[in-house]
Amino acid sequence: ECDIARFHSHSLNLTFIRMKASQQYDEVYDIIHPMVRSSFPKNLRLTPLYERQRELGAVFFEDAGWERPRWYESNAGKFDIEAVPGTVRSGWEAQHWSPIVALEHVATRNSVGIFDATPFAKFEISGPNALEALQNLTTNQMDKPIGSVTYTPMLTASGGIKADITVTRLAEDRFFVITGGGADPQHLQRIKTHIPDDGSVVIEDQTSSRCGIGLWGPNARDVLGAVCEEGVSNEAFPYMTARRLNILEVPVLALRISYVGELGWEIYAPFECGQRLWDILWRLGAEFGMTAIGTGAFDSLRLEKGYRSWGTDIHADYNPYEAGIGFTVKMGKGDFIGRDALDQIRSSGITQKLSCITLDTDEHVVMGKEPILDGDRVLGYVTSANFGHTIGKPIAYGYLPSTHTRPGTEVDILYFGDRLRGTVTQEPLYDPTGSKLRM
Repeated sequence: ECDIARFHSHSLNLTFIRMKASQQYDEVYDIIHPMVRSSFPKNLRLTPLYERQRELGAVFFEDAGWERPRWYESNAGKFDIEAVPGTVRSGWEAQHWSPIVALEHVATRNSVGIFDATPFAKFEISGPNALEALQNLTTNQMDKPIGSVTYTPMLTASGGIKADITVTRLAEDRFFVITGGGADPQHLQRIKTHIPDDGSVVIEDQTSSRCGIGLWGPNARDVLGAVCEEGVSNEAFPYMTARRLNILEVPVLALRISYVGELGWEIYAPFECGQRLWDILWRLGAEFGMTAIGTGAFDSLRLEKGYRSWGTDIHADYNPYEAGIGFTVKMGKGDFIGRDALDQIRSSGITQKLSCITLDTDEHVVMGKEPILDGDRVLGYVTSANFGHTIGKPIAYGYLPSTHTRPGTEVDILYFGDRLRGTVTQEPLYDPTGSKLRM
């Protein structure tokens, strides 16, 4: 949060700085809800899907200048709300939230959701030394066959998680990198700082030139298969691979990857083709129960699956072993930034670990940064939390000392003076074998 590289270009001009400084002055003694987004800039960064989203009653939250749907009012009444757990909230956690989020969550699990992934940061890294540079920057093995998709962190020299990214190998010397939209200036700066300056590695920021759509859910293959000629069966298009497809007349790069824990794809196309791409999928998807989903459902879906969010669950204060993503570390691939530190950490062991906690009550959903207690001892703080509308329980994640990470351990979370009893639980809570991703 103190990284000077965190600022997007629109926030570095004097008009923005004056408005932000004035707002800070007005709010200096206010209690600001964590979900409140700035009232400016408005409509600065619009995806090509914006008009379609507006027609569906999207409630937009600004994020890094982008207008992003949090939920869609048109989904109200689309499902039986009484059959969905976690649709009633009150007080602090009910602000800037709607029970429609729960409906969109369940619709994705049961049929198929369509999500605007355009704000994801997208970089292309190419050149004769591109592979060598990425091997140095990342913990995972980058020397994989063309078409492979790999999830990997980038570390600091001390082993902290500086970023987590997905890397798709497009050619021997060309890679497509995706990371979270809000942190793209930091992650781009990190990459630029650690590549050769002799022209052997070239970075192209494609965030504003490619749109993206997430198509996720058990019916995702039915939708995609109905709009493209290429085969999308599990055999023809395996999990964690990428292919170029034609969705009717729109050329796309499709990655079989899903941040919500369901069968699905991230689909990237030229920015100007975005609205046409949405229209094709939306029209054909109606037959398979397609629902537009916002970032509210996106967050609760990923939390049920135990997927980490950079900047909250993982960041430079924690290493991959503490964060539970040690599977991404390939020590045998050769040297990389942070390798020596990880070698020492493996030898000495870790004293804390990111742990999943389910609350015994469904009356409250904590928001993040609340203390986690054992008696009067503060064990750690909630990193992220939400209601798991599939499992029917509130979920919280936080770093706990090794003495408290065993499943079944009881802890309390302090929330507005109340102690909410929770239980450390084996993760992931949803589809622990990952069979739904690979179906």
